Amino acid sequence: MAGGHRELPVPGRVPGGHPAAEPVGVRVGQVAAVVLGVLAIGGEYGTRTIVPTLAAVPRRGLVLAAKAAAVAGLVRRAAGTAGVAGSLAAGRFVLPRNGFTAAAGYPPLSVLDGPTARAAAGSVLYLVLVALLGLGAAAAVRGTAGGLTGVLGLLWAAPVVVPLVGDDRWQERLERFAPMPAGLAVQATRALERLPVGPWAGLGVLAGWAALALLLGGTVLARRDA
Repeated sequence: MAGGHRELPVPGRVPGGHPAAEPVGVRVGQVAAVVLGVLAIGGEYGTRTIVPTLAAVPRRGLVLAAKAAAVAGLVRRAAGTAGVAGSLAAGRFVLPRNGFTAAAGYPPLSVLDGPTARAAAGSVLYLVLVALLGLGAAAAVRGTAGGLTGVLGLLWAAPVVVPLVGDDRWQERLERFAPMPAGLAVQATRALERLPVGPWAGLGVLAGWAALALLLGGTVLARRDA
């Protein structure tokens, strides 16, 4: 890869092998996004307002679709844009103080740079997808606590487990198919050939997890009484 491209880290491994500033804005933002997605329907189960909601809109698939659209729009506009902008601003301040300078082949972060623009846009999509994952999970388990525990556990399982796995092939498989490492591959801007999964392919893996959760949640919503 060209020396002018910047590198944003992926959980558990930074392509190129150099320590870099952690994408704190996205890591914190994903928790908020999951909470928002889970509460969008889990909160209604907790307060039993799901009953009048389904009475007003008998087509339950439409209810879930409307919630998915609302959650995606809110995360994209608020948490996504603010979190990614914060990460870029922090990166411009922190990275040069940790040796990631223009002289070392790491020019200042700029959204005008192709890989950085892809990483920024992909990070917003990542937050939208984890919110939808939370929505689907909460619909499937019909509650807030189970939805939050399940999704946060799923997201953080691979970063915790991968360092404990001794087999490099299994480490790569986990990073390729687990939702958080695969999804955050979209943030990498250097040494893409060393990633277990490509940036957009990794985001596609996360999209698959979100679609599966929404499908399962929609099925439960359609077949079980509120």
